[in-house]
Amino acid sequence: MSLNKKSVDDINVKGLRVLCRCDFNVPLKDGKITDENRLVAALPTIKKLIADGGKVILCSHLGKPKGEPKPEMSLAPVAVRLSELLGQEVKFAADDEVVGPNARAAVEAMKDGEVVLLQNTRYRKEETKNGEALSKDLASLADVFVNDAFGTAHRAHCSNVGITEYVDTAVVGYLMQKEIDFLGNAVENPVRPFVAILGGAKVADKLNVISNLLEKCDTLIIGGGMAYTFLKAKGYEIGKSLLDETKIDYCKEMIAKAESLGKKLLLPVDTVITSEFPNPIDAVIDTEIVAADAIPADKMGMDIGPKTIELYSDAVKTAKTVVWNGPMGVFENPILAAGTKAVAAALAETDATTIIGGGDSAAAVNQLGYGEKMSHISTGGGASLEFLEGKELPGVAAANDK
Repeated sequence: MSLNKKSVDDINVKGLRVLCRCDFNVPLKDGKITDENRLVAALPTIKKLIADGGKVILCSHLGKPKGEPKPEMSLAPVAVRLSELLGQEVKFAADDEVVGPNARAAVEAMKDGEVVLLQNTRYRKEETKNGEALSKDLASLADVFVNDAFGTAHRAHCSNVGITEYVDTAVVGYLMQKEIDFLGNAVENPVRPFVAILGGAKVADKLNVISNLLEKCDTLIIGGGMAYTFLKAKGYEIGKSLLDETKIDYCKEMIAKAESLGKKLLLPVDTVITSEFPNPIDAVIDTEIVAADAIPADKMGMDIGPKTIELYSDAVKTAKTVVWNGPMGVFENPILAAGTKAVAAALAETDATTIIGGGDSAAAVNQLGYGEKMSHISTGGGASLEFLEGKELPGVAAANDK
């Protein structure tokens, strides 16, 4: 997969109409944006295009309106907040068909350095099917296309892939570039030793990631709920711990694969156990610590234990590149968050390049206040997982190669 893509730094957009696909899929409550991280993350690319004198036309999806206009998923509040963040008007083109009379008139009237935001691209049912009509409509507004939406890079939709067939110039924005530089190159071309840490509940969600990373990394660390299927594959009693019954053989294969490739596969050596899953999730519960091969039949593993924390932290200390995806335990409960906290702390203290692969790990790192200490926190959940699987992402592939 070519990761050497043209970016906004390789083009001159002065006087040109630039359609920029952003990820403005922000949470809304009563028409107010409750978390504006994604808006802030998009600003560097937007500011660059404004400064270069482009006519900047922004587009994004929001939520899942399923191909019809739903007022509660309108991007109107985003236009208001973006205007404040940029210190200049972002004109909202309120067309239920996304590219309609309002959009055409607004773009027609644009001066260099002005900004227009189109309506939610998923108001059109073609968007998620990559249908030709919407791709052509979007392309008709633009001379140049910039894709800065990594969160949807693993999907082939009109607003990130289809449009590229109808414009001559398609490049990536700063956010996409950063994801390619860190996530893509960490997997394809890591500085060694390369340590990968995988957690989360199910083995099934990470099948291809485990297999691909075993080929690429030097040490693979397994934590979270999925560790218990690996322990079961080693013949251990795991009690009532989370088990992916159909994946035991797969785990045996991966243990064998690690051995045949000469890779270290680290599994928990001790575990924090409880009698039942906490309900509510942050309830105060009784826990004890046992060796990983001594989980009582009526108990369940909920987090990695102190010896495992030490083992995993030591592995991180010698690394030059670390990729982490998925918590080590039920980190939503303070009593069961020690493993996830310790891994985050180990990553915060190392000089290695540290990459957090989206989703729960990103949330955990930010909640624990370690966000600033990481080299890169991915903005995509599904997209970062597919990158770690070594898959080609349509949204990346569609941009022009350098």
